[in-house]
Amino acid sequence: MNYIVFDLEWNQSSTPEGEVSAIPFEIIEIGAVKLDDAKRKIGSFHELIRPSVYQKMHRITGKLIHLKMDELENADRFPNVAKRFLAWCGSDVTFCTWGPLDLTELQRNMAYYHMPPLSHGPLPFLDVQKLFSISCEDKKSRRSLEHAIDFLKIEKDIPFHRAFSDAYYTAKVLQRLDHDIESNISFDLFQKPSSRKDEVHIVFDDYAKYISRKFADKQDALKDREVCSTKCYYCHKNIKRKIRWFTPNGKHYYSLSFCDVHGYMKGKIRIRRDAGDDGVYIVKTLKFVSDEDARKIKERQERIRELRREKRIRSKSS
Repeated sequence: MNYIVFDLEWNQSSTPEGEVSAIPFEIIEIGAVKLDDAKRKIGSFHELIRPSVYQKMHRITGKLIHLKMDELENADRFPNVAKRFLAWCGSDVTFCTWGPLDLTELQRNMAYYHMPPLSHGPLPFLDVQKLFSISCEDKKSRRSLEHAIDFLKIEKDIPFHRAFSDAYYTAKVLQRLDHDIESNISFDLFQKPSSRKDEVHIVFDDYAKYISRKFADKQDALKDREVCSTKCYYCHKNIKRKIRWFTPNGKHYYSLSFCDVHGYMKGKIRIRRDAGDDGVYIVKTLKFVSDEDARKIKERQERIRELRREKRIRSKSS
């Protein structure tokens, strides 16, 4: 297995009216570094791409990456470059990016040109930005690539903000991380699970994640037993909910359960919609929390109940 550490630069419309919804960001450069399973560099890839959708460089994009439109005139079109890139990648690979956006935009551009998808469901990848936070900081912050390079005291021997250079530095960060990176895999959700057998169930170091197939709507999803279950991911047994699923905003739902062995477990359901589709899918996380965190969840539920009671009273009196 090899690691494909890649970065993209893309252009976009200069006006909202000129945006093509199927491809809001058009890739104009691909840069990548290939590492073997011991994270040793074994290859590199870099190509510019001649745009077909947005013929004028967005002023912020051009200023950031120092690339002019006339430099792309002799480059090849995206489908040809993407085919060469994927052939260079090979078959047994794990994609690695700084942040979660590049893999989604690569697949969106491929879909626009009717290229075969990279997968038929959620695609596992390594978010090196997240891994840096887990290994070196607080697990929650998301820092810039240059911050990570400075933190790890990696030599800055080429400029930032071009596809190959950012892939090069991302690979340098990945090589320095000692944490068990495979235990913190991320999932790109450009392709959703198409059936129950394709759904994602995964347990990380300190939480569990479930990614559902598509449902007709939110109400349909929240009737599903698997969506609403709160199973201890250590004991593998369903545990009783102390607080049933509640929502402060209609998009996120929370619950609190209790395992006799492992204590309080917080549940969180996020309702996600497919762009241009009426259906929804669910991302659920389960995580054991402290007694203090459990108390805060209870207080939050009570505040929401009280606000709803006040709203009903005002509605009746008006």
